[in-house]
Amino acid sequence: MATLSSKLDEWRARAATARYETRHFIDGRFVESVAGDHFTVINPATSQPLCEVSAGGPKEIDLAVASAKRSFGARVWSRKAPRERMAVLAALSRLIEKNAEQFALLDTLCMGKPISDMLNIDVPAAAMNFAYFGELIDKIDGAVTATAADAFHYILREPLGVVGCIVPWNYPLLMAAWKVAPALAAGNSVVLKPAEQSPLSGLLLAQLFVEAGGPPGVLNVVNGLGESAGAALALHNDVAKIGFTGSTEIGKQMLIYAGQSNMKRVSLECGGKTPQIFLADLPDIDVAVTYAINGIFGNMGEVCNAGSRLLIDKPIAADFLSRFIERGKTAYRPGDPLDPATNLGPLVTASHRARVMNYITRGKTEGARLEFGGNAPDLPGCFVNPTLFSGVANHMTIAREEIFGPVAAAIVVDGLAEALTVANDSIYGLAASVWTRDLTVAHKTVRDLEAGVIWVNCFDHGDMTQPFGGYKQSGQGRDKCIESLLSYTQTKSAWINLG
Repeated sequence: MATLSSKLDEWRARAATARYETRHFIDGRFVESVAGDHFTVINPATSQPLCEVSAGGPKEIDLAVASAKRSFGARVWSRKAPRERMAVLAALSRLIEKNAEQFALLDTLCMGKPISDMLNIDVPAAAMNFAYFGELIDKIDGAVTATAADAFHYILREPLGVVGCIVPWNYPLLMAAWKVAPALAAGNSVVLKPAEQSPLSGLLLAQLFVEAGGPPGVLNVVNGLGESAGAALALHNDVAKIGFTGSTEIGKQMLIYAGQSNMKRVSLECGGKTPQIFLADLPDIDVAVTYAINGIFGNMGEVCNAGSRLLIDKPIAADFLSRFIERGKTAYRPGDPLDPATNLGPLVTASHRARVMNYITRGKTEGARLEFGGNAPDLPGCFVNPTLFSGVANHMTIAREEIFGPVAAAIVVDGLAEALTVANDSIYGLAASVWTRDLTVAHKTVRDLEAGVIWVNCFDHGDMTQPFGGYKQSGQGRDKCIESLLSYTQTKSAWINLG
């Protein structure tokens, strides 16, 4: 059996010799930018250039949208028999699993995600997304309504047309799957704009779609910066919908672009400042502490629903924090993300690390108590050590703004009523959790929390039936689930006069 050390050597050797596609994928083939422009992708674990990628802008978006529009107009996908489309997405799911190691390597090199997380979480979940939505294709139905005897009325559900998907860098493959899979399952043609920090897995995904039997032109990928390629896609008058995951600031801009163009539909999954409420009667404090640690330090804290606010009931606060400090400061150790033993990779860029470190400085200056972390390890790359602040008040910057890094803010509350007040005192409402033995308290808390996803006595659990999305400035619309699929469709009403 190979040791972890030998596995690290294997991954490093594979990374050193890796070859990957860096051009756009338009109309079923890889193409360079019109003007030959490129941008550099940096490996955040080394701070060294990884590759040069074709840089797209309005011209490349025009080409990709035209390709998608042609394929939709030709009905090569939207009118393909449902069972045939199901077979394509099922084949794509299997190809994702078959190419798991390649996908894992691409996202690890681009954004620093630990290779073990890619192999055990991201890639299987992406494959599951395409399998799930493929299985739903022949479950989309319309309706026949009850009318007077001299009329027959039915409602059809149809795809929108061309859908633009703009996805972030924190889960490059998985977020692409969350958007692309339901859009394709609904019969749309798609233009995907990956984050400029992590474009490579989206290109492989599009290539495998065609290999799985998907018609050329149905799934296109344009690399580029958000302000050029992303804006051009969101402003395009031939795009019927934008599915976006990213910051709240850019999410608002997507709504503006929709109004400035063709009033396209927009679904948004944006920022969060998730509260985890730990009441004094929680079932098991050790289990709760473990979830609290994983909820903020997993994926380097670069998670929209990261459980960054720990709302701890006063009677258990000292014990809870003591256990969190004892275990939390060693639970996640930074290291080479190609090492299967690493569970904390670098942050995505040097500028993002500087942003996270600035928040840590703000926490200190505003009076929070640094319990551990707050610095960077002696490693090349964009690392930040896991960090815990106690003595946090909800008005402090580290309790209000999304840090998107491994920084936890512990807030002591006096009972459920104060916990709910603090939890809801936020512009965000993506997710929340509550820990309690009392079933009545649990249900009342679920009712009163202002968030789209609530966990009781767990954190970040779920499956494909779970709608994922938020309240308030965490966005609108839902990912995963049947609701997501239906959001990429529209209804048509047919009234037939029988008189």
